[in-house]
Amino acid sequence: MLNGKKILIGISAGIAAYKIPYLIRLLKKSNAEVQIIASPNSLNFVTPLTLSVLSENPVIVEPFNKETGKWNSHIELANWADLILIAPATANTLAKMANGIADNLLIATYLSARTKVFIAPTMDLDMYHHPSTIANIAKLKSYGHEIIEPNVGELASGLQGEGRMREPEEIFAVIENFLKKKAH
Repeated sequence: MLNGKKILIGISAGIAAYKIPYLIRLLKKSNAEVQIIASPNSLNFVTPLTLSVLSENPVIVEPFNKETGKWNSHIELANWADLILIAPATANTLAKMANGIADNLLIATYLSARTKVFIAPTMDLDMYHHPSTIANIAKLKSYGHEIIEPNVGELASGLQGEGRMREPEEIFAVIENFLKKKAH
């Protein structure tokens, strides 16, 4: 089902970014094309080299390449994708998505999307249950986006609870199931 499908993964600055290389491998093994857009701060958690080697595409962070001047069109990126996945999606990124705050290439691309958007939240327990986060997730669901609800488990803070981003295999299964349904 993923053969030739174009998957755009937007990575925001959460510790769960370390799981994305595993997801990329699963997608590539299924012959999907993968393009990564990373928020600038996400690169504190995962390296562009790892992401680009696994995806076989350069990681895009800025609206234009400062060395060459080449523009990375958020519109072209959004139109290229058969599916957009924002993972990990931090509380900050969820708020920007819900309220149209396009202060980086990832959010500008998201706002230009015409395809299905999947969102895999990740954050600490209290942040996940904060009224503003709950409202932002509800707003994103009202836009027709699919929320890949986080797991309950050990969080980066050492606390136990809801907020742990789903494992790569689980996210892959959600994407695969969606594309199977869409094909029929």
